Amino acid sequence: MNTDFHRIRRLPPYVFEGVNKVKARLRGQGVDIIDFGMGNPDMPTPQHIVDKMIETARDPKAGRYSASKGIIGLRRAMAGYYDRRFGVKLNPDTEVIATLGSKEGFANLANALTAPGDVIICPNPAYPIHAFGFIMAGGVIRHVPALSPEEYLSGIGRAVRHSAPPPSVMILSYPSNPTAQWVDLDFYKDAIELAKRHDMLVISDIAYSEIYFDDNPPPSVLQAPGAKDIAVEVNSLSKTYAMAGWRVGMVVGNERICAALARVKSYLDYGAYTPIQVAAAAALNGPQDCVDDIRGIYKSRRDVLVKSMKQAGWDIPPPPASMFAWAPIPERFRDIGSMEFARLLVEEAGVAVAPGLGFGEYGEGYVRIGLVENEQRIRQAARNVKKFLGNAEQILGRAHNALAAQ
Repeated sequence: MNTDFHRIRRLPPYVFEGVNKVKARLRGQGVDIIDFGMGNPDMPTPQHIVDKMIETARDPKAGRYSASKGIIGLRRAMAGYYDRRFGVKLNPDTEVIATLGSKEGFANLANALTAPGDVIICPNPAYPIHAFGFIMAGGVIRHVPALSPEEYLSGIGRAVRHSAPPPSVMILSYPSNPTAQWVDLDFYKDAIELAKRHDMLVISDIAYSEIYFDDNPPPSVLQAPGAKDIAVEVNSLSKTYAMAGWRVGMVVGNERICAALARVKSYLDYGAYTPIQVAAAAALNGPQDCVDDIRGIYKSRRDVLVKSMKQAGWDIPPPPASMFAWAPIPERFRDIGSMEFARLLVEEAGVAVAPGLGFGEYGEGYVRIGLVENEQRIRQAARNVKKFLGNAEQILGRAHNALAAQ
């Protein structure tokens, strides 16, 4: 029997697996790991959302199949959110699809839009599903360096000129995971104009649209004139309401793309558990003080991280948005790369981060730090890092000797 499955061959080994194995081994030995590696919200889901889910779950009919594109009440709530937040009018029947989190929505969009060999323009570094959703669907990824939004947009034109066949989809993601950068509306206007000029569709991922730290909230691509002609946006309740495990997201925008996604989903799922969808509608329609509170927690953690790590000897640029800091590797460790630095940091300091290489080749030289530990733990991590950096020569020497002995 041939078990060399075609689609699995297109997926490389999980880049973070090496660091994860070290974490698991150390935890098995009783070592306390301060884990900034995964973007997993650690705060509780607001109580009124939980209460609505429990209330709805008591209905004897709640356990029945739901709707693959989402119940109408949730889709109306999603459309209402876009109207209030961005001034974007959406038809909940034709321009809104509720998804099982943004990741599922993105992957099924890729399945809906991609023919074998289609070329997709993807930022690099980027969240892995942005590339691998399309790779699993049979697409070909044209990576464009994206260490700044300006670099990405200017590189797209060059990528289009050197792609055969011409690209069919362009991916945007701001605020960015992992770089934490965000863009203004002029960027989206330029991106939509560029996509129309080259006959591309646009998928924008704004899962972190409500986690921002400046006065001006990040915009939506759908605010750009003519965007709904070619674009959809993927969004999520995961970070906004600390609902990551609930798996509630949305795809909104272009009617034809939404219809394609709805058809794919009709073959694959019956939607999320109905009480979860009802609770998600309550989150979007209800009081938004909890969103401000969650944002405030991330901002406070960001400030503590930047200040305490600077005192420890590691300069980390303050992220303007998202729940991540995108940190250049300290100079003394830069030559060993992000994978080895992340491994040494968890082994020697008990601090786990995500190596930048895991987000693409242009992420090398950086690590991603999730704001998922409380302020006390962040300060403890900084104390550990200070000792780590102070012992850099000995740590690198031991690592070199261990490598030579293999």
